Order: sequence, then C-alpha cells, then structure tokens
Amino acid sequence: MQIKPFAALRPTPEQAAALASVPYDVVDTAEARALADGNPDSFLHISRPEIDLPDSVDIHDDRVYAQGAKAFADFQSRGVLLREKAERFYVYRQIMGAHCQTGVVACCSIADYADDIIRKHEKTRKDKEDDRTRHCLELNANSGPVFLTYRDMATLDALVAKVQEGVPLYDFTAVDDIRHTVWRVDGDGGEWVEAFRQVPLAYVADGHHRAAAAFRAGQQRRAENPAHTGTEAYNWFLAVLFPESQLRILPYNRCVADLNGLSADAFLNHVKTIFTVEPVAGADPAGPREVRMYLAGKWHRLAWDVFEADPVGRLDVSVLQDRLLAPVLGIDDPRTNTRISFVGGIRGTGELTKRVDSGRDAVAFSMYPVTVAQMMDIADAGQIMPPKSTWFEPKLRSGLLVHTLDSSRTRRPC
Repeated sequence: MQIKPFAALRPTPEQAAALASVPYDVVDTAEARALADGNPDSFLHISRPEIDLPDSVDIHDDRVYAQGAKAFADFQSRGVLLREKAERFYVYRQIMGAHCQTGVVACCSIADYADDIIRKHEKTRKDKEDDRTRHCLELNANSGPVFLTYRDMATLDALVAKVQEGVPLYDFTAVDDIRHTVWRVDGDGGEWVEAFRQVPLAYVADGHHRAAAAFRAGQQRRAENPAHTGTEAYNWFLAVLFPESQLRILPYNRCVADLNGLSADAFLNHVKTIFTVEPVAGADPAGPREVRMYLAGKWHRLAWDVFEADPVGRLDVSVLQDRLLAPVLGIDDPRTNTRISFVGGIRGTGELTKRVDSGRDAVAFSMYPVTVAQMMDIADAGQIMPPKSTWFEPKLRSGLLVHTLDSSRTRRPC
C-alpha cells in the first residue's frame, strides 16, 4: 500500500490537551457543546461547528459548514494550529488502563481506497457521506484521521519501537484518563514508505464515513482541476495505521424495547426452542457462540453448536438477529427499526440491567466481541458486517495532526 508524509497543521505541545477532541461522530450536538464549553480552543468548534450556532439551525444548514471554515481559519490566525515546516510521519500511542496501541500517522492514497487495497466492512449512509464530504471541502482539510489496521509486520514494529525511544512531541492524559503520546519521525521517512509497500492490504477499522468523504472530496477536486497530475494533496487522506494484534474491539450490546406482544415467560420459553438456555450469575459471555440475555431481573446464557460457514452468518450478532431478534421480536432491519438500541461495550453491562430494570427496555443482550480477524475475513470476502458489530476503543483524538488538501502554508511555522 502507499503512504506519504505530510506537512501537518498542529497545536503547540502546550495547547495539545486543550485542543484535542473526541471524533465528531461519537457525540451528539449537546454532548459536543458541553465538552467544548469554556474552551475556545477545543477542536469540536471545527469538527462540530453547529455548537456555536443557535439550536434552531439544522446541522446540515449552509451556515454550519461556513462556521466550521471560519473556526478553522481562526484557529490558524490565532496560532492555535501551526504549520509543520516539513513533511513528516508521526507515531501515535494511546494507553487506556492496561491496554496500549501504537500506530503510524500518515497520508494514505484515495487510489488505494478505490482499488480495495484499503478494505471496508461497513455500509455507509449517503447523508453522512454528504455531510463529511462538504465539511472536508469547506475546510480544505481532513479534520479527523481514519482508523486503519494491517496484519502485523516485524519491520514496521521495529521502526515504531525505535521512534518511541526519542522525546515525544505531545504527551498528555485526557479528561477520560486516556493517555495520548505523539512522536515526530525525523527525516523524509523513505524507509517507512518502503516498509508499507510490503503491506498488501489495510482495513478500515473505524471511520468509514470519513474515508468515503475523503475519497469523494479528492474526486471532486480532481474533476475541478484541469491541470490535475495525481501528486496533489487531495489525492491523499489522513489516517492512523495500527498492527492487528494491538487493537481491542469491545462488544456492541443490544436492547429491545418490548417483547413483541409476548409475556416474559412465553418469550423465555420460545428462546429455549432456539438456543440452549441456562440461568447464570454473570453478564459477560465466556466466548463466541454464546450470548447473555437479561430478562425480568435475571441473566440467562444462550448457546448454540451449529457453525455457519459464511463469515458473516457465523458472527454472534448475526445468529442472534437471524434466529431471535427478527423472527421472534420482529426486529426486521436493525439499521432502521426504532425498537432496538445499541450500547457500546465501553458503557459496561450495568447499562443493560439499568435499562431493563427501569422499564426503558424489556430485554437486553450482552455480546462477546467480534475479533479483528473476523472483521478482516469479512472485508476480504467483499461482505458487509451487520450494523453495530464493532466498537473500537480507545478512539483517536481529532485536531492533533491535520492534513490539508492543498499546498498552502500559514505564516507561522512550528
């Protein structure tokens, strides 16, 4: 695959912690507004610009995109974001509790995205693509990196380890107790380019809409440029690439609002005709081909032995959907059915019991997490994972390193 270094827009080390923000798509407007409250340097003013407009303004209104571009220009004019003097690669480490993951920050080719060298496992929604594409074009930048993974390679592991022996550019612990450390790679990075040429495939772990938007923005800029050569910055998009073995996927749990007209006893009896069911004390599945169900104040273990050959069909979320949620509970399309909701594993199984005990939902399902290998197998097969199958944690921070779509430079270099 192809990567290249870039002349980043980035904060000073002193401003990094205040500027760095969660990805735009993990918070809604109210949450983004609360996180940025009292912090004029939060990158959320750029990635979620509606927070600086009245509540009555629709998030897809022209004024929102104009506000984002205005904030981006303001951050540069105030020196909150400064231009790196030269094109560089970076190494980005995140530590969350006992978990550590370290990736390479680089620009990836939109041609590799188009040619399926960068593989996908999710469907994207056109409205979300449209939003991020316009945001990208209005800013003239990739405001947040795409989270990519690749199969482990010893050569790259050695390069990354060597960089971490140096003094970091940024090193701070965010308010959620996740530690973020960034090193700048010295030199032109030729050995990194060569090493990644030996990586046959990369996979979008998180950020499918960001990747699709970057591709579309590049295509539009290409169509608008009669002198297009293929070397322009819009042919590349910002990404952080992690080796497969370092990533952690948390479960994506399910809650259903009602039992589709069944009593709790009748529903449980129906479940027993589909799965092996036994009462349990714990909420977390012990392994694959097992789901924990919380119903009427009790946890139950649901298990099955049949092994599906299809890589999508064998996923626990698929088995639950195909055998129980759709035929019994009437959840025909989990993407659109309003009776089902999804709870990321970061919130814990306590959120499931809380929802059922409060009456907000009638039943909850605690899932065993999908593996990175399963995700890769599905992408290699050209298939799509079921909705809400993977929850990667920790999330990449936006704003630490920004890639712009042309060669313009600010007057204040780092």
